[in-house]
This record gives sequence, structure tokens and C-alpha cells, in this order.
Amino acid sequence: MALRSYPTFEGYCTDVWFAEALKFIERNRDRPFLCYISTNAPHSPYIVDDAYSARYTDKVEHQDRANFYGMITAIDENFGRLDRALHDWGLADNTILIFMTDNGTSGGATLDAEGFVVRGYNAGMRGLKNSEYDGGHRVPFFIRWPAGGIDGGRDVPALTANVDVMPTLLALCGADPGTHTFDGRSLVPLLVGHDEGWPDRIMVTDSQRLAHPVKWRKSATMTSRWRLVNGVELYDKSIDPEQRHDVAALYPEVVARLREAYEAWWAKVSVQFDGTIPITIGRAAGETVALTTHDWRNDPVECAWNQAMVRAGVACNGYWEVDVATPGRYRFELRRWPQVEARAITEGIPGPLKPFTDAISDGWGGGCGLPFERARIRVGHHEAHRPVETDAHFVAFTFWLDAGETRLETAFVDAQGNETGAYFVYVERLTEERAV
Repeated sequence: MALRSYPTFEGYCTDVWFAEALKFIERNRDRPFLCYISTNAPHSPYIVDDAYSARYTDKVEHQDRANFYGMITAIDENFGRLDRALHDWGLADNTILIFMTDNGTSGGATLDAEGFVVRGYNAGMRGLKNSEYDGGHRVPFFIRWPAGGIDGGRDVPALTANVDVMPTLLALCGADPGTHTFDGRSLVPLLVGHDEGWPDRIMVTDSQRLAHPVKWRKSATMTSRWRLVNGVELYDKSIDPEQRHDVAALYPEVVARLREAYEAWWAKVSVQFDGTIPITIGRAAGETVALTTHDWRNDPVECAWNQAMVRAGVACNGYWEVDVATPGRYRFELRRWPQVEARAITEGIPGPLKPFTDAISDGWGGGCGLPFERARIRVGHHEAHRPVETDAHFVAFTFWLDAGETRLETAFVDAQGNETGAYFVYVERLTEERAV
């Protein structure tokens, strides 16, 4: 398996995402298109050009927050660039343009022990990203489509959620969903101001981050007025938007109604809990699929999920769920470093180790060498071991696999029996020529 070549880009990630999106839109400006821009900002480590953060440095309590706000400013600037391009190309009037986020603020505020903001800004809401309180999951959803009668300037107070996005877009585009059913509903009546008779629905959100979800974990069962948090705390949003006063004892009938709704929701979603989430391999001969430690299916969830952990050689392991699309011979290339690094399995990287959050200052730093002596793989009914040769960048195994779902497990092992999973595995279905 030859080293693959990857496209490289110069510049700041947010700028790159939007620049590539604009190229795509320009190429497709004369026909219908769908462009989804999912930035990696604002997220730690908070890295942004000083030109964006400097305007906040003297206004907040630490540089991380100034950088966080600067990252948001960079997004705003790029979104403005997108909007101007749509106008310049004559697309703004008949393009459905949406801006939203996927969670509450992460670095914009400091909380006390109960989750209330003591410094920074979170729109008066309790909790940050990953919280069951509104500050963790309430997000903006701005939409504009002048040709369709949606031209902004109006707030929609009704409770809506992510499950409404698909049916809304299908309705706006006049697409027939066929036999498909949705947990959400089209928001078109709300968007065009025809909200008479709109139901006060009960919606549920939670944050599991577990391979096997736990009932009531970090959950909010919501109506426009009420929030039932973790199944026990009740807040009246109409008079207590900060969720400071638990009124569960005063409204037991509301608690009971919301708990019943949660139970129905749990019964529906829990059907999938024992299911698999396989990554497909082998769709085409010669195609390579790259698997990383972050794709492991673990409980508890343990993996080297960032480059600082990979460089530190964090001991962890798990398994991948894979779906073999086509029977044939498959080659598995086990690596400690990714292909683009072109570095030996046992080799380190010069320089001191640095935590993930310190990469902002002057790069990722070094990486430790690991004295692995052998490699192991289990996939389907196969298990095999091979030595890790000096200066080897990878250890490769080849097996015949039948079509269908299976597990893939790997390990690098040292002389004392200590092991960690291969952080990177490259899987290729071999062509007939290579399979001989």
C-alpha cells in the first residue's frame, strides 16, 4: 500500500472551509445545490489570529476567552463573505440560507458550582456545552429565503429542535418525502407567520457520550414553558429563564406528564441501543478506508482523541465495527502514526510533550517513542501476530473476509505485555492482481 497523497491548504481552518464552500457554490451556481459548512471553530484549543482576539483581550479576564470570541468573529466575517458572494452571483434571493450552531457556548463564560454564569456571556442561560440546562443545548436557528417569503426580522418563540430541520427543508423545496416519517415536523407555518393551532410539543434532548446510554442521563424534557431536567428538577421558563428555582414539588402533575413523555421517547430510541454503527470497508477494489482511535466503539469511551494524546502514546484500546461490503482479500495496515507522518512505529518526535490546550502557543511539541515488539489483529474469525521490525512504519496483515458486519481489534505490545491499540489502521480491498 503506497503512501497516499492528501490535498493541503494554506491558512486558517475557518477561512479554508468557507473558501472551499464558495468554490463549490460558484461551480454549481447555475443549478440546485446543497452546501453544508461545518466548521471546527469555536472549539478548543482556542487558536486565532491576533487581529481577531486583540479587540477582546482588554475586555475579558483571560486570553483564552479573548481567543474564543475572536474565533466567533472570524466565523462572522466569513459568513458575511458568503452572504456577499450570494448577492454578487444573484443567488441570495432564491437560496435558503441557514445559520445555526450545535451546542451552547464552551469558552464564552465561567460558571459557579451550580452552573450559573459568574463571568462572561451565555445569554442569561444556565450551563455550558454538554449541560442539560438550556445553556448547554439551546442554539440559534436563523433562516432566510426571500423568494419563499422568509426574509427575516421576526422571532419565532415556539419550541423547535433538530428533528424539524429535514421535514422543513423538504417542505420548502417541494420534495415528496414518500413513505418516510419523521419525529419532527415542518416549521414552514411558523416561518411564514401562519402559526395558528401550532401544538405545544414535548421535546427531549440528552447528552450521553456512552456506548450504552443511561436513562435520564443529562436530559431535558421540554415544552415551551417547562423544563424537566434529569427527570426530577422542574423549571418554569416563563418566569425563571435562568432555571434557578426548582418547582417540581409545586407541580407534580407537570412532572408526571413530562416523565411519561420521556418514557415514550426512551422506549422508541432505546430500540437502537444494541445495534451496531459499522464503518463500511471494501466498496471498491483498491479503495483505502482510514480508521482512527476516535472511531472505536468503547464503553467506557477511551481513546486517543487528539494529537497530544497520540504523541504521548496514551495506553488505550477498543474495537471498530466494520461492514465488509464485498467478499475478498483485505489488507490491514497498523500504524502508531498516520501515513502522512511517515514515521516508524516505535519512533518519537523531537521536543517536549505538550497537553492539547497548550498547542496554541507554539505548536504540538514532541512525541514519545514506544518500545513495541509485536502487533496483533483480530478481524472476523482471523487472529494473527507479527513482530514490529526496527524502523517499520507499519505492520500489515492480509485476510480473506466474507461480506457482512464484524469487529476489528488491534494492538501493539511491548516486552512486558503492555499494549495499546493501533491509533491508525488503513484498510484496502485488494484488486485481483494484488490479491494473488
